[in-house]
Amino acid sequence: MSDVLKKYLPEHAVQSCFELIKANHVHLKIVNERVTRHGDYRKNANGFHQITVNASLNKYRFLITLIHEIAHLVAFEKYGRYIKPHGEEWKFTFQQLMMPFIRPEIFPNQLLPLLARHFKNPKASSDTDATLSLALKQYDEKESDKNYIFEIPYGSHFRIHNGKVFKKIALRVKRYECIELQTGRMFLFQPNAEVEVVPN
Repeated sequence: MSDVLKKYLPEHAVQSCFELIKANHVHLKIVNERVTRHGDYRKNANGFHQITVNASLNKYRFLITLIHEIAHLVAFEKYGRYIKPHGEEWKFTFQQLMMPFIRPEIFPNQLLPLLARHFKNPKASSDTDATLSLALKQYDEKESDKNYIFEIPYGSHFRIHNGKVFKKIALRVKRYECIELQTGRMFLFQPNAEVEVVPN
């Protein structure tokens, strides 16, 4: 198992993650990418804890996602099944489990202050922390046909993962207002949403 983890995690995080997986009896599945989520946790009918994580994540996001999901398991076991999935108990557990990893042997220096800030009050997804999400994306393998919404000019047309086409209109506070061309409905997008530009 630790040999498999070496492929997906920062080198100095492998042993600690392996220990966490063993200690919590986790069945870890590394799966092909799902657009809607980086990972998930479920307790199977037979009592096994199954965690799935997308294989396509870069090693820093893979580590954060793995610990995020282990935090669900640990919080449910410790506080009971009726806690909110991303409530106070989970946040506290996620902080505790993540702290030993936030160090320069594991994460690049430019990520450390962003991680320290994020983990003061972790969100349900690191993607909702646009600054951290964009910093993490620097370590992705480049996909040439993808742009972030904040990079494309106003008035551009773009397609998202489900094939719908939008036009970028305006910035509203921190998110971009875009109109879906087929229906005329308005939608708000995070600045770090990945889109494919299409000719107008």
